[in-house]
Amino acid sequence: MTADSGVVSSMTGFARCAGGDDRLNWTWELKSVNSRNLDLRCRLPAGYEALEPRVRAQAPDVLARGNLQVTLSVGRSTQGPELRINRGVLEQYRKMIEDMQSSFELAAPSVDRFLALRGVVEEVETEDEEVFAARIEAMSVDFSKSLAALAAMRHAEGGHLRTLIDGRLARIEELVSDASKSAAAQPDYLRDRLKAQVDELLVAASALPEDRLMQEAALLATKADVREELDRLRAHCAAARALLGQGGAIGRRLDFLCQEFNREANTLCSKSSDIELTRIGLDLKSSIEQMREQVQNIE
Repeated sequence: MTADSGVVSSMTGFARCAGGDDRLNWTWELKSVNSRNLDLRCRLPAGYEALEPRVRAQAPDVLARGNLQVTLSVGRSTQGPELRINRGVLEQYRKMIEDMQSSFELAAPSVDRFLALRGVVEEVETEDEEVFAARIEAMSVDFSKSLAALAAMRHAEGGHLRTLIDGRLARIEELVSDASKSAAAQPDYLRDRLKAQVDELLVAASALPEDRLMQEAALLATKADVREELDRLRAHCAAARALLGQGGAIGRRLDFLCQEFNREANTLCSKSSDIELTRIGLDLKSSIEQMREQVQNIE
């Protein structure tokens, strides 16, 4: 599958394409929904199994992911089928009627009565191999058209999803900026808070060895500083925007990024000892979850 730069596709779509010849008409219906991989199900009428390898070969050239259901319906054209008289069956009926006439003195039936008897008139099912091969080719072309129409619909839906994801990303970036400006993320606040915690530690654990006190102080400093989490959140935002600009089959990588977003937001909330920073962290988690719901639909 070749991706157009910046084009994001949904995994949800529907397409229908109809065609026909002088004897039959047919309709392709394609439906796709979310799936981890490209899963294809074919429903073809008896006698047209030769089309399935073509369907399975063409689909991966256009689609990367999605549960794709392909259905082909075939019916008679408006011209109607070619008919013929089954002379063997007609002869059997004639002999039976003659025997009945001789035994019961019945009147001879009319021609239309003969034609109405079961099996006398039958459809011609045999056809030239070249005609059938040409029909298979025509059906294959129509499948390609329906596949292109499905891809176009998925692209259109993907554009809508991208707009929603861009909005969620903008909100996440805004919240990260708010968290960076909050008092709890400022160096002076962190220094004063760490000093107070170390003072409490010295009073409560005066008998601890000096190296143990240093370890505890380092742990307190690490727990108090959220700047590293904020830096990673900014990096994740930049990576998500780069993927959206790249386009193509980016759904799995975006989903992985959402997991990383959530990990940093959880850490931010667990480190926070400030009400305002905690509120921002909870808003971050909500916005990330909303973004991930849309990402789940991206190819």
